[in-house]
Amino acid sequence: MGFGDLKSPAGLQELNDYLADKSYIEGYVLSQADVAVFEAVSGPPPADLCHALRWYNHIESYEKEKASLPGVKKALGKYGPVDVEDTPGSGATESKDDDDIDLFGSDDEEESEEAKRLREERLAQYESKKAKKPALVAKSSILLDVKPWDDETDMAKLDECVRSIQADSLVWGSSKLVLVGNGIKKLQIQCVVEDDEVGTDMLEEQITAFEDYVQSMDVAAFNKI
Repeated sequence: MGFGDLKSPAGLQELNDYLADKSYIEGYVLSQADVAVFEAVSGPPPADLCHALRWYNHIESYEKEKASLPGVKKALGKYGPVDVEDTPGSGATESKDDDDIDLFGSDDEEESEEAKRLREERLAQYESKKAKKPALVAKSSILLDVKPWDDETDMAKLDECVRSIQADSLVWGSSKLVLVGNGIKKLQIQCVVEDDEVGTDMLEEQITAFEDYVQSMDVAAFNKI
């Protein structure tokens, strides 16, 4: 798998398309896979690549915690939708330490008994954690007011950028444009969130990151479900 040259427009477009229905490069949590790809990108993607920009801003907010994130970095070509060789200067290096243990292993490599035991133990812990997840989850319905800079802002693109923010515990609902004054309209959009996973602070941080379109965000209504 791979994105190609992530410093090129084509590579960034590939990354944006890949993240259209994903929050992270691998799985459902932030990991070293995200760090490896992040380090291969030379800077924030342009505003029209809203999925890639949303992901970039989220990873950048974890600058101090990157080293402690789970997983082991692989070659950049191992991430993404197509199989390509790792590109020079990608910033991602594949760990060669003999002590590193691949959690899922490789079918064509000989696996030691210790590695197998550790992998099975971690998988068992993961399954146990999933089984203990509470059946009842507190949720809230939130109505957001997202204000543009002026009457020339592309509101359809603004709506698309907001909806590009994805999480397992976040569901976007209906939206509409509401006249504010002087020809300026704000986007009013509904969403349902799991209280323990998504908060209004996180929503505001990620929505206002689309600074080419968004001036500010306010909570218009907040109701427990």
